[in-house]
Amino acid sequence: MDRYDIVVLGGGPGGYVAAIKAAQLGAKVAVVEKDRLGGVCLNWGCIPTKTMLVTAKHFKDILRAEEFGIKGIDTSRVDIDWKSLLERKDTVVNRLVSGIEMLFKKNKIDFFDGMGTVINKNQIEVNGETINFDKLIIATGASSKYVDIPGVDEIIKSGKAMDNYGIFQLEDIPKEIVIIGANVYAIEFATLFNSIGSNVTLIHNGKQILPFIENELAKTLERQLKKDGVKVVSQASFKKVKNGEIIVEHKGKDKAFSGDKYMLFLGTQANLNGLENLNLKLGPKGFIETNDQMETSVDGVYAIGDVIGKYPLAHVASAEGIVAAENIMGMTSKLNYNLVPSVVYSFPELASVGITEEEAKEQGLDFKVSKFPLMANGMAIANGETVGFVKIISDNEYGEIIGTHIMASHASDMISKAVALMQIEGTVYDLAKTIHPHPTFAEAMVEAAYGAIDKPIHI
Repeated sequence: MDRYDIVVLGGGPGGYVAAIKAAQLGAKVAVVEKDRLGGVCLNWGCIPTKTMLVTAKHFKDILRAEEFGIKGIDTSRVDIDWKSLLERKDTVVNRLVSGIEMLFKKNKIDFFDGMGTVINKNQIEVNGETINFDKLIIATGASSKYVDIPGVDEIIKSGKAMDNYGIFQLEDIPKEIVIIGANVYAIEFATLFNSIGSNVTLIHNGKQILPFIENELAKTLERQLKKDGVKVVSQASFKKVKNGEIIVEHKGKDKAFSGDKYMLFLGTQANLNGLENLNLKLGPKGFIETNDQMETSVDGVYAIGDVIGKYPLAHVASAEGIVAAENIMGMTSKLNYNLVPSVVYSFPELASVGITEEEAKEQGLDFKVSKFPLMANGMAIANGETVGFVKIISDNEYGEIIGTHIMASHASDMISKAVALMQIEGTVYDLAKTIHPHPTFAEAMVEAAYGAIDKPIHI
């Protein structure tokens, strides 16, 4: 068999992007994947959940059609067809998987469908066949883990408990669903099921949801979730599962919660099966350690994506894949993790990049905070989407934008503007002088920039 310049173990958003980039740079590349190309993100995570959330948003908009002058819809008869929803999700996923397959053919990337077991840093075994290579990129991802709560195995074995994989096995929409955890997945599924008619209870052990998101964004969204009907139980200590109920200690008392289904989001662990022979250095949480060029403790072996545990985000995995490929092919490439955007696809969406107000204070920076509310934005009013704001953190010396935090129905699109500006060390003066079309949600960013300079125009 021919020897490959690079073998990529894992075909998710990090692995397949790394393979394509390496091939574009002239490498002979093979990808090994035991499930489907696209990995968790495309098949069981990002794309499926967002596709379902799109349906949920359309459903919510139909229910409030009269607000927009649309009459004649009997909203009591409007319902979600769960089977059709899943079929549409499959159509979207399959189209994107087919797209990756076409890109592999276009870039002459060989694909090996099977579980890869690394023999040494230059050989891997797949389906009884040994593949030889010069460099290895590990992109095996991570999977759900469950904390040691007495009795939790009871609801897992019964089929009542699930993670994001199990959602797609549901035959219908649960009437009562209990979600354990408050990370991005937990919030997005709480948003989804609440929007399509489930009674949702969200239980977590923190003071607020989304502990890694800017505080005001998280607190404002939590209020909105409660207003929309989600029951949020914060600072709950999990004790046990008994008779199909989850028992927690909350405000000094034991409380029991039950549902038709339980969703558990209690953390992740690196997928390390098949990598044992490499004896890779792992961090304290069990993820693979890498340097800033994505190389592991073993010379010529690189790792990217969720398996390294830095940012469990598909777009970060893809960016890390490009960095790894470029370094292998002789370029000097690094990733600026300070400019990684994060998004929560809730209603409304949350998006952030850069440092928060709290972090700026902790670092002793000389900074200014400017915030503009969507209730004063023309397009937000026209869309009936006035919950939210744009917050810009800028330094006082040059006006450089060092943090941007957005709550808006289009926050996921708006944040890219902030990332681009921050990438070139743009200032609030640059943003304020950038003419935006009117009316748009993005005008709120200009108003926030003017607020940092002096005063917003429209408040």
